[in-house]
Amino acid sequence: MLTWQVADRGPLRTLDERLGRAVASGGLPAGPAEFLADLGNTAAALPVLAAAVVWALWQGRRDARQRADEGAAPPRWWLPPLAAALTAAAVPALVVPLKLWLARPGPAAMADAPDGFYPSGHAATAAVLYGLAALLLYRGRRPAPARRRVGPAVAAGLVLLDTGVGTGLVRRGYHWPLDVLGSWCLAGVLLALWCAVCDRWAAAGGAPVDTTGP
Repeated sequence: MLTWQVADRGPLRTLDERLGRAVASGGLPAGPAEFLADLGNTAAALPVLAAAVVWALWQGRRDARQRADEGAAPPRWWLPPLAAALTAAAVPALVVPLKLWLARPGPAAMADAPDGFYPSGHAATAAVLYGLAALLLYRGRRPAPARRRVGPAVAAGLVLLDTGVGTGLVRRGYHWPLDVLGSWCLAGVLLALWCAVCDRWAAAGGAPVDTTGP
Protein backbone atom coordinates (compact mmCIF):
# COMPACT_ATOMS: atom_id res chain seq x y z
CA MET A 1 0.00 0.00 0.00
CA LEU A 2 2.82 2.40 0.84
CA THR A 3 4.59 1.64 -2.43
CA TRP A 4 1.39 2.19 -4.37
CA GLN A 5 0.86 5.57 -2.71
CA VAL A 6 4.41 6.63 -3.51
CA ALA A 7 4.25 5.41 -7.10
CA ASP A 8 0.79 6.86 -7.76
CA ARG A 9 1.44 10.18 -5.99
CA GLY A 10 -1.50 9.46 -3.74
CA PRO A 11 -2.82 11.56 -0.85
CA LEU A 12 -0.71 9.63 1.66
CA ARG A 13 2.41 10.77 -0.19
CA THR A 14 1.26 14.39 0.06
CA LEU A 15 0.73 14.06 3.81
CA ASP A 16 4.05 12.26 4.08
CA GLU A 17 5.96 15.13 2.51
CA ARG A 18 4.25 17.64 4.78
CA LEU A 19 5.20 15.55 7.81
CA GLY A 20 8.75 15.16 6.53
CA ARG A 21 9.22 18.90 6.20
CA ALA A 22 7.80 19.43 9.70
CA VAL A 23 10.18 16.86 11.24
CA ALA A 24 13.16 18.24 9.31
CA SER A 25 12.54 21.65 10.87
CA GLY A 26 11.76 20.16 14.28
CA GLY A 27 13.47 20.39 17.61
CA LEU A 28 15.77 17.33 17.52
CA PRO A 29 19.35 18.68 17.50
CA ALA A 30 21.23 18.10 14.26
CA GLY A 31 24.19 16.38 15.93
CA PRO A 32 22.28 13.53 17.60
CA ALA A 33 20.07 13.21 14.50
CA GLU A 34 23.15 12.76 12.31
CA PHE A 35 24.57 10.17 14.70
CA LEU A 36 21.33 8.19 14.68
CA ALA A 37 21.09 8.36 10.89
CA ASP A 38 24.68 7.11 10.59
CA LEU A 39 23.77 3.96 12.52
CA GLY A 40 22.02 2.86 9.34
CA ASN A 41 25.28 2.90 7.39
CA THR A 42 26.60 -0.48 6.31
CA ALA A 43 29.91 0.48 7.93
CA ALA A 44 28.14 0.59 11.30
CA ALA A 45 25.64 -2.27 11.00
CA LEU A 46 27.69 -4.85 9.09
CA PRO A 47 30.39 -5.34 11.76
CA VAL A 48 27.65 -5.94 14.34
CA LEU A 49 26.08 -8.65 12.18
CA ALA A 50 29.48 -10.12 11.30
CA ALA A 51 30.33 -10.48 15.00
CA ALA A 52 26.96 -12.18 15.62
CA VAL A 53 27.54 -14.54 12.68
CA VAL A 54 30.97 -15.54 13.99
CA TRP A 55 29.54 -16.10 17.47
CA ALA A 56 26.66 -18.17 16.08
CA LEU A 57 29.07 -20.35 14.07
CA TRP A 58 31.24 -20.96 17.13
CA GLN A 59 28.28 -21.60 19.42
CA GLY A 60 26.53 -23.82 16.90
CA ARG A 61 29.58 -25.95 16.26
CA ARG A 62 30.15 -26.36 19.99
CA ASP A 63 26.52 -27.40 20.55
CA ALA A 64 26.70 -29.84 17.62
CA ARG A 65 29.76 -31.52 19.11
CA GLN A 66 28.06 -31.73 22.50
CA ARG A 67 24.97 -33.35 20.99
CA ALA A 68 27.14 -35.78 19.02
CA ASP A 69 28.91 -36.77 22.24
CA GLU A 70 25.50 -37.36 23.83
CA GLY A 71 24.48 -39.58 20.92
CA ALA A 72 21.92 -37.13 19.53
CA ALA A 73 21.74 -36.08 15.91
CA PRO A 74 23.54 -32.74 15.48
CA PRO A 75 21.55 -29.79 14.07
CA ARG A 76 22.43 -27.93 10.92
CA TRP A 77 24.31 -25.38 13.00
CA TRP A 78 25.69 -23.58 9.98
CA LEU A 79 22.28 -22.74 8.48
CA PRO A 80 21.17 -19.78 10.67
CA PRO A 81 24.38 -17.74 10.19
CA LEU A 82 24.49 -18.63 6.49
CA ALA A 83 20.85 -17.62 6.07
CA ALA A 84 21.59 -14.39 7.96
CA ALA A 85 24.40 -13.51 5.55
CA LEU A 86 22.15 -14.20 2.55
CA THR A 87 19.31 -12.18 4.07
CA ALA A 88 21.65 -9.24 4.61
CA ALA A 89 22.78 -9.49 0.98
CA ALA A 90 19.13 -9.42 -0.11
CA VAL A 91 18.68 -5.90 1.30
CA PRO A 92 20.52 -4.01 -1.47
CA ALA A 93 19.31 -6.55 -4.04
CA LEU A 94 15.72 -5.54 -3.25
CA VAL A 95 16.12 -1.90 -2.27
CA VAL A 96 18.17 -0.70 -5.25
CA PRO A 97 15.74 -1.91 -7.97
CA LEU A 98 12.82 -0.37 -6.07
CA LYS A 99 14.67 2.94 -5.84
CA LEU A 100 15.42 2.91 -9.57
CA TRP A 101 11.87 1.90 -10.49
CA LEU A 102 10.04 4.47 -8.35
CA ALA A 103 12.64 7.27 -8.71
CA ARG A 104 11.08 9.25 -5.88
CA PRO A 105 12.62 12.71 -5.40
CA GLY A 106 14.15 13.36 -2.03
CA PRO A 107 13.61 16.20 0.43
CA ALA A 108 14.94 19.68 -0.27
CA ALA A 109 18.22 18.91 1.49
CA MET A 110 18.89 16.19 -1.12
CA ALA A 111 17.86 18.23 -4.16
CA ASP A 112 21.24 17.70 -5.83
CA ALA A 113 21.11 13.91 -5.45
CA PRO A 114 19.60 11.65 -8.14
CA ASP A 115 15.99 10.62 -7.62
CA GLY A 116 15.43 7.29 -5.87
CA PHE A 117 14.71 7.67 -2.18
CA TYR A 118 12.03 5.03 -1.60
CA PRO A 119 12.63 2.77 0.23
CA SER A 120 15.41 3.96 2.52
CA GLY A 121 18.51 1.80 2.28
CA HIS A 122 19.78 3.06 5.63
CA ALA A 123 16.54 2.23 7.43
CA ALA A 124 16.37 -1.21 5.82
CA THR A 125 20.01 -1.92 6.64
CA ALA A 126 19.54 -1.00 10.29
CA ALA A 127 16.30 -2.97 10.73
CA VAL A 128 17.51 -6.13 8.98
CA LEU A 129 21.14 -6.33 10.08
CA TYR A 130 20.60 -5.40 13.73
CA GLY A 131 17.51 -7.60 13.79
CA LEU A 132 19.43 -10.58 12.42
CA ALA A 133 22.21 -10.03 14.94
CA ALA A 134 19.69 -10.12 17.80
CA LEU A 135 17.97 -13.23 16.44
CA LEU A 136 21.28 -15.06 16.07
CA LEU A 137 22.26 -14.24 19.63
CA TYR A 138 18.97 -15.27 21.24
CA ARG A 139 17.77 -18.26 19.22
CA GLY A 140 18.42 -21.98 19.67
CA ARG A 141 19.14 -23.71 22.95
CA ARG A 142 19.00 -20.70 25.23
CA PRO A 143 16.79 -21.66 28.21
CA ALA A 144 13.20 -20.47 27.98
CA PRO A 145 13.34 -18.45 31.25
CA ALA A 146 16.34 -16.53 29.92
CA ARG A 147 14.54 -15.80 26.65
CA ARG A 148 11.47 -14.55 28.47
CA ARG A 149 13.60 -12.33 30.69
CA VAL A 150 16.03 -10.89 28.15
CA GLY A 151 14.08 -11.10 24.88
CA PRO A 152 11.56 -8.29 25.54
CA ALA A 153 14.31 -5.92 26.60
CA VAL A 154 16.28 -6.63 23.44
CA ALA A 155 13.16 -6.25 21.31
CA ALA A 156 12.45 -2.88 22.92
CA GLY A 157 16.03 -1.84 22.29
CA LEU A 158 15.75 -2.76 18.62
CA VAL A 159 12.51 -0.80 18.27
CA LEU A 160 14.12 2.24 19.85
CA LEU A 161 17.21 1.88 17.68
CA ASP A 162 15.25 1.60 14.44
CA THR A 163 12.99 4.48 15.48
CA GLY A 164 16.05 6.58 16.21
CA VAL A 165 17.61 5.77 12.84
CA GLY A 166 14.38 6.60 11.01
CA THR A 167 13.88 9.83 12.93
CA GLY A 168 17.46 10.87 12.28
CA LEU A 169 17.10 10.23 8.56
CA VAL A 170 13.96 12.36 8.35
CA ARG A 171 15.24 15.09 10.68
CA ARG A 172 18.41 15.53 8.63
CA GLY A 173 16.38 15.69 5.42
CA TYR A 174 17.83 12.50 3.93
CA HIS A 175 14.48 10.72 3.53
CA TRP A 176 10.71 11.13 3.76
CA PRO A 177 8.86 9.23 6.52
CA LEU A 178 7.27 6.81 4.02
CA ASP A 179 10.76 5.88 2.79
CA VAL A 180 11.51 4.67 6.31
CA LEU A 181 8.16 2.94 6.84
CA GLY A 182 8.48 1.08 3.55
CA SER A 183 11.91 -0.16 4.59
CA TRP A 184 10.54 -1.41 7.91
CA CYS A 185 7.85 -3.37 6.07
CA LEU A 186 10.50 -4.94 3.84
CA ALA A 187 12.65 -5.73 6.87
CA GLY A 188 9.72 -7.48 8.56
CA VAL A 189 9.27 -9.75 5.55
CA LEU A 190 12.98 -10.62 5.38
CA LEU A 191 13.28 -11.35 9.10
CA ALA A 192 10.13 -13.49 9.01
CA LEU A 193 11.56 -15.48 6.10
CA TRP A 194 14.80 -16.02 8.01
CA CYS A 195 12.86 -17.36 11.00
CA ALA A 196 10.79 -19.62 8.74
CA VAL A 197 13.89 -21.09 7.08
CA CYS A 198 15.55 -21.75 10.43
CA ASP A 199 12.37 -23.24 11.91
CA ARG A 200 12.02 -25.59 8.97
CA TRP A 201 15.55 -26.73 8.18
CA ALA A 202 18.04 -25.87 10.93
CA ALA A 203 17.18 -28.73 13.31
CA ALA A 204 18.52 -32.25 12.92
CA GLY A 205 16.32 -34.39 10.74
CA GLY A 206 14.21 -31.39 9.74
CA ALA A 207 12.48 -31.11 13.13
CA PRO A 208 11.48 -27.57 14.08
CA VAL A 209 13.74 -25.64 16.42
CA ASP A 210 12.87 -22.89 18.84
CA THR A 211 13.77 -19.57 17.27
CA THR A 212 12.05 -17.49 19.91
CA GLY A 213 13.91 -14.22 19.98
CA PRO A 214 13.49 -10.60 20.83
